[in-house]
Amino acid sequence: MSPAQIALLGAVSGLTIFLGLPLGRLRAELPRTKTLLNGTATGILIFLLWDVLAHAWEPVDTGLSKGEIGSVLLNGAVLAVTFGVGLLSLVHFEQAAGRTASRRRAFGPGAAAVGELSAPAVRTPGARLAMTIAVGIGLHNFAEGLAIGNSAAAGELSLAVLLVIGFGLHNATEGFGIVAPLTGSRPSWGYLALLGLIGGGPTFLGTLVGQAFVNDTVSIAFLGLAAGSILYVVIELLSVARKANLKTITTWGLFLGLFLGFATDAVITAAGA
Repeated sequence: MSPAQIALLGAVSGLTIFLGLPLGRLRAELPRTKTLLNGTATGILIFLLWDVLAHAWEPVDTGLSKGEIGSVLLNGAVLAVTFGVGLLSLVHFEQAAGRTASRRRAFGPGAAAVGELSAPAVRTPGARLAMTIAVGIGLHNFAEGLAIGNSAAAGELSLAVLLVIGFGLHNATEGFGIVAPLTGSRPSWGYLALLGLIGGGPTFLGTLVGQAFVNDTVSIAFLGLAAGSILYVVIELLSVARKANLKTITTWGLFLGLFLGFATDAVITAAGA
């Protein structure tokens, strides 16, 4: 299989994220449906947080068992720093976005950006949260692309194909997570496409990079960024769930999200990854 064909498979794996995005255009508020989606998205992201940290820590754990102190210190430091950057940078980004939106509202509608793509991003907290989720998932998916590319570069084509299938199934559920804060706000198709490219496109980019070279430290860096950003999003979604005051529905959503996460990951585990 040629590098171009592997890259195409990586792109297909990432683009399945678009399957869940149309739910963001539901017209009605549907508080129970929105709460269920929010809980499901949170469950999926909690699974991803565990999965990402487990993969990021694996090289450090291996180094400890082999007594490779140098690699342990390097990889551990990279994980700690990138995790902090992924978590804290989104806090500052959200604060800055909120201040920008407040200033635009203060100066009137004419000060807001014109166009379908920009309007939802500056006017609603839900749209900003959806963008944040897409960024976090995009970092995670870049690491997934690295795994696909690394497998292909090592000559393990059957494993690479199985990873594409597993990650593709997984990414399909991530689309629901991105649009959970948007239910009822009717975002444009263009804005949904932008979210999909941010969340799913990095799988393709990661596949290209992964075929070029294999490096544990680079993988750990992207996994650390992904884990930090995903943790921030989980905190935000749990805050939204508390305001909804529908604890039973939220809990069922969390269970469903965790189940979907483990179920779609089963294909990858069966492949021996």
